[in-house]
Amino acid sequence: MYTRKQKHVLIKFFSMFSVVRGYNILVIVIAQYLTSIYIFAPEKPLRKVLFDINLLMLVLASALAVAGGYIINNFYDSEKDLINRPNKTMLDKLVSQNTKLSFYFVLNFSAIIMASYVSFRAVIFFSLYIFAIWFYSHKLKKIPITGNLISAILTITPFFAVFIYYKNFDTVVFVHATFLFLIIAIRELTKDLENLKGDLALNYRTIPIVYGETTSKKIITLFTVLTLIPAYLLVNKFEIGRMYFYFYSCIILLIIFLIFLWKSSTKSHYLILHNILKVIIVAGVFSILLIDINLVLKRIL
Repeated sequence: MYTRKQKHVLIKFFSMFSVVRGYNILVIVIAQYLTSIYIFAPEKPLRKVLFDINLLMLVLASALAVAGGYIINNFYDSEKDLINRPNKTMLDKLVSQNTKLSFYFVLNFSAIIMASYVSFRAVIFFSLYIFAIWFYSHKLKKIPITGNLISAILTITPFFAVFIYYKNFDTVVFVHATFLFLIIAIRELTKDLENLKGDLALNYRTIPIVYGETTSKKIITLFTVLTLIPAYLLVNKFEIGRMYFYFYSCIILLIIFLIFLWKSSTKSHYLILHNILKVIIVAGVFSILLIDINLVLKRIL
């Protein structure tokens, strides 16, 4: 049986885990390693990638910086989230704002320390990234369209740290990045529809509020159609192994997404759409394995 003190510590842990969205951090770490193995450095032996200390430090720095970003975002959005996500917000509030901010600075400082192990350029990269996350949360988030696009860019930025480290400038890397960017941008635009009530109450200038829900849906539709371009190129112009199964499945899901989008009008509807996009993103991470299902075995042997 847990003592009262142990229960209190456990509740605080789950509260902070919720604030930093630990499940998202885990997905980012896995994604960075899989992209390193299969996309950024496919010619390198598996052991050299997995046990590369520089790569580990870049991945840890990314995870810490992103976790810090979730904290500062939570800090600025606490009132809005109380309206849009009351249950999660009540869990998050079990940790005080002062504790969150202290943890925020510790995480960012730790990220810089990790980056310093790699190079001074890595320190500059992550310093700018941490500042960009804060500036987005403080200023840019409330600007329609610009805020959505900046959020999508910040989400894929950790992959650029690994991309720069391996100096892989193959076209396929940019096409993969474009597909991911568009999917994340669609998710950000959909979240604005989902969070309409809280955004309206706190005077956030999002696309649905400034231009209306119909315009927002038209923009989402445009981005969804644009997503088909990198999906087509990846399937037909590049060697991606059996990952084409993933892109064909994405096309089907995105068609379903669009049909449901134009029939949606409530928060619960938009939440379903948001979850469809989450499935596409998470499935995309693990579908990287389909590029060459035997690659790991080949490298080990």
